[in-house]
Amino acid sequence: MKVGLFFNANMKLTLTKPLCVFDLETTGTQITKDRIVQIAIIKVLPNGEQIEYNQLINPEVSIPNEIVSIHGISNERVKDCPTFKDKAAEIADFIGDSDLAGYNSNKFDIPVLAEEFLRAEFTFDLSNRKFVDVQNIFHKMEQRTLAAAYKFYCDKQIENAHDALFDTKATLDVFLAQIERYSDLKNNVEFLAEFSRVGENELIDFAGRIARNKKGEPIYNFGKHNGKTLKEVMKIEPGYYGWMLDADFPLYTKQCLRNEMQKIKEQNLLNDNQSMDDKINLLKEKFNKR
Repeated sequence: MKVGLFFNANMKLTLTKPLCVFDLETTGTQITKDRIVQIAIIKVLPNGEQIEYNQLINPEVSIPNEIVSIHGISNERVKDCPTFKDKAAEIADFIGDSDLAGYNSNKFDIPVLAEEFLRAEFTFDLSNRKFVDVQNIFHKMEQRTLAAAYKFYCDKQIENAHDALFDTKATLDVFLAQIERYSDLKNNVEFLAEFSRVGENELIDFAGRIARNKKGEPIYNFGKHNGKTLKEVMKIEPGYYGWMLDADFPLYTKQCLRNEMQKIKEQNLLNDNQSMDDKINLLKEKFNKR
């Protein structure tokens, strides 16, 4: 593990809590199956202080040659490194209650990180945080890639692409340059998280399979039941819930689905109890009138 500390006196980002900008290098691109081989984080504190965390990880599976050719992290290089489970507590402690930011992080890095914590059986609460996706801001503003963003905003070339720490630094540089460049981008995480979100519905899971509609009801956000509430689908196709739990969906998606279904069951039980109380009260009223 490598940790460094530096200070950015010119930072124009307004923070009320720490923001962890991070990047992952992995064994592939499948959220449910691939593993982390490197994690790099720059923790930005409200006072402008920035702390680096950089760690190679033994994924406990083989890294395909085509992936090694992209990020340069070989099986030999990580074979004696700690596993994610070994470092889970340390990573969680470093992140703390920070909001999270990255490049394409809402679709990939955050879901993969959530999977690794669950796979390690380590409880790390990712709720009540803001998630800023720098790629989404970039695509809404300029429609380009990270290398082009780095050149466009910072007038620099990426020399060590696919090294997690270098990509993290580039992402942070682009992010800060975006805030300075666009006057209509408010420099607080709450606005930026909302701005960088894709789609109208509020996502419940990171993979975007479950969301909330405008009424705040949990809905399926994909497939044949797209837009339908969990409660509605439970009535018309009760087996759909079980299919999702058995199918190849992220562990975090399944956890969120279970949580939402449990809330629905508890609410139904509460309504049933209230209905029974109403029936009893009506019987009492009829009896007292006699």
